[in-house]
This record gives sequence, structure tokens and C-alpha cells, in this order.
Amino acid sequence: MTTLTATHLAKSYKSRQVVRDVSVEVSAGQIVGLLGPNGAGKTTTFYMI
Repeated sequence: MTTLTATHLAKSYKSRQVVRDVSVEVSAGQIVGLLGPNGAGKTTTFYMI
């Protein structure tokens, strides 16, 4: 059973696109994390969700 679905998320600050076309599907009881370098948009993506 899917508990959370987010599709095609995008975020821009003025003309700079910081998150582009992020989709995630999380099932009940599933543990999820995002890995990436500093400035990749991980925290921004979680705040949008």
C-alpha cells in the first residue's frame, strides 16, 4: 500500500532551478533517505514533501 506519492516536484529561486523532476513513492513502514552532495537539494525536497 502506497502511503505517500509525490511526482514531478520542482523548485526555483528566481531564475535558478534547484530541484527538477523529483518523484518518490513510499509504502507504509518503509524507511527512506536521500543521498547526495552538499547543495544537491535534499533538504529542499523534504521540505516540499
